[in-house]
Amino acid sequence: MAAQSLRSFLTPALGKTVRAVARLRGGGSALPGKIVESVDPKFLARTLGQLPLGVMMVSGTNGKTTTTRIIAKTLENLGLKVFTNPTGSNFVRGVVSSLIPLVDARGRIDADIAVLELDEAYAVHFVKQVKPRYALLLNVMRDQLDRFGEIDTTAGLLAHVAEATTGTLVLNREDRRIAALAKRTHAESVRYFGLEQNLLSSFPTDDELHAGDGESGETDPAGTPATVTAAASPSGSTRDFHSLPADVTLSGVHEHSAEFIMEGRTYSSEVKVSGIYNLFNAAAALAIVRAVMTQAQAAGTIAKAPSDEEMLKALSTVTPAFGRGETIDVNGTEVELVLVKNPAGFRLALTSFDATTADTMITINDEYADGRDMSWLWDVDFSSLRARGVEEVSGVRSWDMALRLGYDDVAVAQVEPDIPTAVDAFVTRHPGVHKRIYCTYTAMLGIRKHLAELTQVRDAGV
Repeated sequence: MAAQSLRSFLTPALGKTVRAVARLRGGGSALPGKIVESVDPKFLARTLGQLPLGVMMVSGTNGKTTTTRIIAKTLENLGLKVFTNPTGSNFVRGVVSSLIPLVDARGRIDADIAVLELDEAYAVHFVKQVKPRYALLLNVMRDQLDRFGEIDTTAGLLAHVAEATTGTLVLNREDRRIAALAKRTHAESVRYFGLEQNLLSSFPTDDELHAGDGESGETDPAGTPATVTAAASPSGSTRDFHSLPADVTLSGVHEHSAEFIMEGRTYSSEVKVSGIYNLFNAAAALAIVRAVMTQAQAAGTIAKAPSDEEMLKALSTVTPAFGRGETIDVNGTEVELVLVKNPAGFRLALTSFDATTADTMITINDEYADGRDMSWLWDVDFSSLRARGVEEVSGVRSWDMALRLGYDDVAVAQVEPDIPTAVDAFVTRHPGVHKRIYCTYTAMLGIRKHLAELTQVRDAGV
């Protein structure tokens, strides 16, 4: 007990010191977590174990950062004190690094709940240390096959999260690999979020995107054979779990508003996040927020659970996560950053915006965090950019991207692999015209870093 008390005092002090030195030297955000993990392996479980409402984990291929932000900010707007990892440091030592500046000298954190984004692979390691009380699993897409080998391997990683969840597990009923994880959990309750029938074709599943690949006879994460059939739904492939009742159903999408069905009633709400894919993320966030607030009342953390109207009002004020629909003002010109990771996400992003009202830039890198294999760009339809063309193409894979656009008859004004040079040219061309940059993850970080030299950019802590 004395040794544990000493560690509770010494570990935060050590972590804060390493963090201060790392930031002075421009070091990575994960370094303090790496040091703390090595000297005090139980720091994470000990610290998060204090939280009265426990830990929520958010994982999946697409939408983790945005959904985590929506959940955390909505819960804060509803009166809860939330610890989260806002930089997208979605691996275990990244969570530890995010904890360090918030822990006091006694090793305590002033929060009711932790809402944490975890990468699919690192989530497996996290749940060995901390059992989540809540988990939200979003989707499985094949954008990182160079990391995980095959899509069912990714689903298998998320199955470990389902198995470890103790309280409420929220699943995407429109993704058969995610919905099947209900068979793998011992959680007290399983809930779903989903889409109204009229929206299914706007949100293609991975199976629908790859219906012509001949990938039948796969096995789902619960061990059940799953055969893809092209005639199973109006959108062209299986929606095995679409008939399941959903706590929250997205029923209507607009540029800055959406309709959600909850308890059989349709609600309309304004939203500040952009892109139809983020409206589905908002539905996922609402589903788990409803579960948390009900249980917060039962635990006595709040006096009364908010109504659905109050939860929608709290959600409506949440702004985009950095680089995910974030808009940055550069000398009076709005520059919007749209993160793209795979064909489904890129397709949804392109359908979310009117390309004729903005100048477009596309920046593609192939670093580890982006995924090395960029062949997925050939699965994206870029014809919506044809009318206005693309002003700038940049990044490590700029010439590959320009070639791909050429095959869709999309004119490219300029190709410049160097990102800062390309950004300078792009933002100064056609002053006052809205700018939109589609970019992979490391490209987005590079663009934000350069824009911070030109104007004020919100610190993401990266």
